[in-house]
Amino acid sequence: FIEAMHLFGVKPEQIDVENKCVTITGGDVNHIKNVLRMQLTEEIDVRNGIDTNEYRCSIAGFETDAVICDLLFVREDSVELPSKVYLFQGLPKSDKMEFIIQKAVELGVHEIIPVATSRSVVKLDAKKEKSKLERYNAIALAAAKQCKRAYIPKVTQVMSMKEAVSYAKEMDVRVIPYELADGMKKTKDIIASLKG
Repeated sequence: FIEAMHLFGVKPEQIDVENKCVTITGGDVNHIKNVLRMQLTEEIDVRNGIDTNEYRCSIAGFETDAVICDLLFVREDSVELPSKVYLFQGLPKSDKMEFIIQKAVELGVHEIIPVATSRSVVKLDAKKEKSKLERYNAIALAAAKQCKRAYIPKVTQVMSMKEAVSYAKEMDVRVIPYELADGMKKTKDIIASLKG
């Protein structure tokens, strides 16, 4: 029986590899101190959301607004997919987007791009879009933590179809699945033929 490590996200500048020190700030401080009631020398995993490294730490001290950790080691072997998968997702009704983001992150997607299509029922004004994006990225972060992703996928701002097509031009392979195309068989065949 191996106990799973608690995983926390930090910004790259909060990891000082040279001095073997990691500083955790923000909402995770309360979670570590008051919810999990963690103690000195307890070990945790830290990820910076940029590279795929796992930073194993030991809690060394508590401050009012920070948890100070000793960096024990860095594990560089990645659990990420060999290819970066970008999901262009048309805006669905109600809160379905949140479920889609959660599952996409769990499946290994690298980035999620919400797309406002001509038939999208959901229309977001600038104020709503900002709060929705904050919510979407919080869901992506929680899902990445839950399944111990090394990379925290980003949910971009909503794009028009024209913007999405332009954004996708830089990608090596572009696939648009169509549910009526031979029961998705053709799409599955194309995906299976891709090299990692």
